[in-house]
Amino acid sequence: MGLLVRRLWGADIKYVAKKELFKPPFGWYFRWMGGTALDRTPGQKKVEAIANIFREKDEFRLAIAPEGTRKKVKDWKTGFYYIAKSANVPVVMVAFDYGRKTVKVSKPLYTSDNKEEDFKTIKNFYCGVRGKIAHYT
Repeated sequence: MGLLVRRLWGADIKYVAKKELFKPPFGWYFRWMGGTALDRTPGQKKVEAIANIFREKDEFRLAIAPEGTRKKVKDWKTGFYYIAKSANVPVVMVAFDYGRKTVKVSKPLYTSDNKEEDFKTIKNFYCGVRGKIAHYT
């Protein structure tokens, strides 16, 4: 669904994925689709490495799923937030609402010094959105 929306918007949106996906035989496909391999072994400074990509490029958009998984989770991971903060780029939230059959896009949100308020804003954006697997939402 994300690839379709990206195509319709005409935006060059990238993503990062575990480096294992970029090995043969399908590595070429993930790179062609805008992927960048990420070393997820412990001790890597992943947030700073991704923030540096933003600093090095004139234009760079990155799609990240904040829950970090395809299963229901209680708490979101916070890497996306710290990447945006470190790179001084906004978070633009996108929701695929399968209940309403719509795609919802937020205005850019620049992080503040109040993480709790920022997350309240982010979570409010997704309030009422029904995911593809309804019992995960």
